[in-house]
Amino acid sequence: MNLPSPTTTPGEPARGGDNALAALVIPVTPLTTRCSVSEAGERFLDPTCAALLSLPVVEAGRVLGCITRHELMLRVYMQPYGRELHGRRPVTTLMDAQPLRLPIDSSIEAAGQLIGRQLRRPITEDFVVLDADGKYAGMGIVLDVLRALEVKVDDHARELEGAYRRLKASQHRLVQSEKLATLGQLVAGLAHEINTPLGYVQNNLGMTRDLLPAAAEFVAAADELLAATPEDDWQQHAERLDAARAAFDPSLFGDLSTLLDDALHGVRQIGDLVGNLKDFSRVDAAHTDGVDLHGLIDAALRIAGHIVKRRNVQVQCRYGEVPPLRCAPAQINQVLLNLISNAAQAIDHDNGLIVIRTQMLGGHALVAVQDNGRGIPPEVLPRIFEPFFTTKPVGQGTGLGLSICQQIVQAHGGRIAATSATPTGTRFVIALPLPGAAATVKA
Repeated sequence: MNLPSPTTTPGEPARGGDNALAALVIPVTPLTTRCSVSEAGERFLDPTCAALLSLPVVEAGRVLGCITRHELMLRVYMQPYGRELHGRRPVTTLMDAQPLRLPIDSSIEAAGQLIGRQLRRPITEDFVVLDADGKYAGMGIVLDVLRALEVKVDDHARELEGAYRRLKASQHRLVQSEKLATLGQLVAGLAHEINTPLGYVQNNLGMTRDLLPAAAEFVAAADELLAATPEDDWQQHAERLDAARAAFDPSLFGDLSTLLDDALHGVRQIGDLVGNLKDFSRVDAAHTDGVDLHGLIDAALRIAGHIVKRRNVQVQCRYGEVPPLRCAPAQINQVLLNLISNAAQAIDHDNGLIVIRTQMLGGHALVAVQDNGRGIPPEVLPRIFEPFFTTKPVGQGTGLGLSICQQIVQAHGGRIAATSATPTGTRFVIALPLPGAAATVKA
């Protein structure tokens, strides 16, 4: 009988495609029905069969059964007069007529499942491999299948680990993309916010520049008069001082101070806006201790200030006693900015109001952002945190804002929830754990 050549040695895990069971086939010359029990025992002593627990009994290519080392030991070699009673009998008298059979085109996974369902413990037999016609093709060792499964599990684990790393990288890029999209929507209003203080800074500096030559002439004339000697022409010095004083009133020095103070105030406003933008747009994955929650809210309000002003919305901040948090400031700032911007955009009447409350409850810091806008319909509310879900017109929303907010809050060990009633408004609540707190809270 022609048997397939082995492509792997016993004990070597197989690698390959889905039909990798073929790589585990061991070409074993089968026993025939004419073989005696004693001859079967001698075959197990052959070095070529050293790794096998079973030997097949085949007739005309058809598998009749298998005889195992375990059966021979129990029924023949460990029983008194076992050899005398069974040694001359045909091997069919001790064989298992229902051995484990596997098609040669089986996948490793399918072979493992079948072995797991049918094989007894401890493992006392191997399995027979059948070709496409259902005839004997060789033997397979159970442990080889288990090792091959272990290799595939390790491969899948590495693939999953790589997919997880790629997913985390994609998620990070998605957060940054949404952040940049938000910045793009805010940049026009922020440019106006920066232009307002920049305008009076330029105006005040221009006025100061225009006053400085006259002031310099006045100071120089006074200095010259004070330094004059009795031999100098005092009349000439006095006339120069009078002319300088007519061009510049010393009382204008007070105006200069005011102009410069206003200019410094404008520069500080610009610096605050730029600093808030820098904090918002930076990549901030590390959690920082001692973060002031109210400071984050104030920064988000400054960035979103032009949206609130343009819609004539009043903002009331009712801050409670909240200790410092441990969080990624830029990420929490992004969440707050998104909620404040959404609240302002949901208001389409002249008496708009956003109320922001904070308090400490059950080891968590709570932030509630409530508006009196149009509200969220009941059929839409359960879907607001779904990625890419949005009710805004095309081009005005990505549908990722609230989804990313939820991911950020959950990554901080917190929760975010929303309640709404049309047309009375919407309320979002964020619960962030305080350092060392183990309690849970329902938002």
